[in-house]
Amino acid sequence: MRHLFLSAALIALAPAALAQQAQVTTRQQGSATLQNVPEIPAEVREAVQRYQNSRSASFEDWLPDGSMLITTRFGATQQLHRVAAPGAARTQITYGSEPVADARVIPGTDRFILTRDNGGDEWFQLYARGLAGTATRLTEGGTTRNGSPVFSRDGRLLVWTRATKGTAAYTLLATDPTTGGAARTVYQADGAVQPEDLSPDNGQFIFSRNLSNRESQLFLLDLASGKASRIAPKAAPARYENPRFLPGGTRILTISDGDSDVRRLVEIDLKTGAARAVSPPLDWDIEAYDLSDDGRILAYSINQDGVSKVVVQDFRTRRALPQPDLPTGVLTALDFSPDGGKLAIGLSGTASAGDVWSWDVTGGQLTRWTQSELGELDPARLAEPSLIRFKSFDGLSVPAFVYRPTDIPADQRTPVIIDIHGGPEAQTRPNWNYGAQYFADVLKATVILPNVRGSDGYGKRYLNLDNAEKREDSVKDIGALLDWIATQPGLDPKRVAVYGQSYGGYMSLAVMTHYSDRLVGGVERYGISDWVSFLTNTEAYRRDNRRAEYGDERDPRMREVFARISPLGNVQKITKPMLVMQGANDPRVPQSESDQVVAKLRANGVDTWYVLFADEGHGFQKKPNNDLRREVETVFLGRLFGAMK
Repeated sequence: MRHLFLSAALIALAPAALAQQAQVTTRQQGSATLQNVPEIPAEVREAVQRYQNSRSASFEDWLPDGSMLITTRFGATQQLHRVAAPGAARTQITYGSEPVADARVIPGTDRFILTRDNGGDEWFQLYARGLAGTATRLTEGGTTRNGSPVFSRDGRLLVWTRATKGTAAYTLLATDPTTGGAARTVYQADGAVQPEDLSPDNGQFIFSRNLSNRESQLFLLDLASGKASRIAPKAAPARYENPRFLPGGTRILTISDGDSDVRRLVEIDLKTGAARAVSPPLDWDIEAYDLSDDGRILAYSINQDGVSKVVVQDFRTRRALPQPDLPTGVLTALDFSPDGGKLAIGLSGTASAGDVWSWDVTGGQLTRWTQSELGELDPARLAEPSLIRFKSFDGLSVPAFVYRPTDIPADQRTPVIIDIHGGPEAQTRPNWNYGAQYFADVLKATVILPNVRGSDGYGKRYLNLDNAEKREDSVKDIGALLDWIATQPGLDPKRVAVYGQSYGGYMSLAVMTHYSDRLVGGVERYGISDWVSFLTNTEAYRRDNRRAEYGDERDPRMREVFARISPLGNVQKITKPMLVMQGANDPRVPQSESDQVVAKLRANGVDTWYVLFADEGHGFQKKPNNDLRREVETVFLGRLFGAMK
């Protein structure tokens, strides 16, 4: 693997000199407006391409002939492909300029429903098409957000959810996807509702109401009368995921943390609401499951400290069946074929961008369907992350994954990048992380990815440790990590940068307000800079969900907390350079969050680079934009860390 030797032009300005630049210089590159960003050296572009050309395969669904629909990128965006057999070529089906978000096959046909937005705006539309021809839009378009398509077993009924811009109202719609008739409204409510599963007789369906990322409720809707009744109404508040009718239609199977710190598979009686655990007692979450259509074979995956373990068993007898011996990694898909004979398993690992296997349930054979490419990278030279734990201010044990350059001696100090995930209920896991691998190789930096309090995957108690007024406790976790870094002989505590996106962008800004004297600078992409303005301006369809996590800005007590902890109100404490990046079409964290913090940073004399992509939203999905993003990060961080080879 070739290494990048940073040129003199790249490292000419020391961090102190960066802060003295007062004049804003602006240039355009493609869809991006770049402020205060210098020209990118050729060697940086070359280094970025070595990592950005990796390609993954994500399972979408089985086709009736036993072939697979997958998404992968050939060109600038992720598109749909068909794989006819294990190891067969990927035959491209869609060719749009916008990425395909997901696709589901209409049962009993070779047609499917795909989901796509425009410029990252997340106003998703549903389209129907076959393996050949053009797509027909099923949804009304405009400023509506459509998703969660669910089919009846015979493929004659499709139900999905629709949100409308400027309102918290959700509508559940139904149509016959085989005829393309007009959609009819089957249910309306304020708050996030989505269909989950249709009963075997098509007379009822389960839908969920998501109050927050920690709590949801399940309902049973009678399609003939339109009457909805809550399932297990007397149960304590809990999270429910992927509820499915069991054969006979009187019971459902779902993942839930009800009466448990971790998520389990539970069976609920629809008449009595009684629930019983199906999975054995575990210390870790059940992250996903699937049940064969005949209700005979169950497969589920356990999230064991970030690593996925797939279990296959006879659902009726609970007897263990032959188990797939999978590579170490993180699950991306788990889906039985229509006949129940094969189980599709998607997996991503630290040296694999993501591929798809199938498990023959009766024959006990694991077959690899796709072989994704890492571009010009040598897997043998990639960093293998180590899992560490450090003690926070209150004694809490906080896990983190550490990527260290493979060619740097253990006792030689390296610069450090602290990369904080978003969510905040996400979890950093040992999947394919080309960003961490890239920074470890090219910048010779150790990349630390902590799962601060509030992260998913460690139980309900851990998840709730940063709620509302406890928000800054997670920031203090990073302070404890800085203390840990200072004790490590192979890490340089004088060259540490903080880095994050979305909620991780907020964390980057907040950490800079608390620990600017211990950092050389920070990178934040589409981060929350002020809690009140964020909750006021995030799209209405998601506002109440976010209030349940962060706190309600309309409550005077919470408003005082927000005034105290918002980075914008503490921006004068940031004294080191910042790089801010944003998508202009972001409905979650709008552009105004980045605009206002950039303006205040510059008013305080802090050198601030700003990149705005006109055709992106919450995350950069198009390859040219993602390439440019990484190039700018390289130049910025390279200058912060000083001269290095």
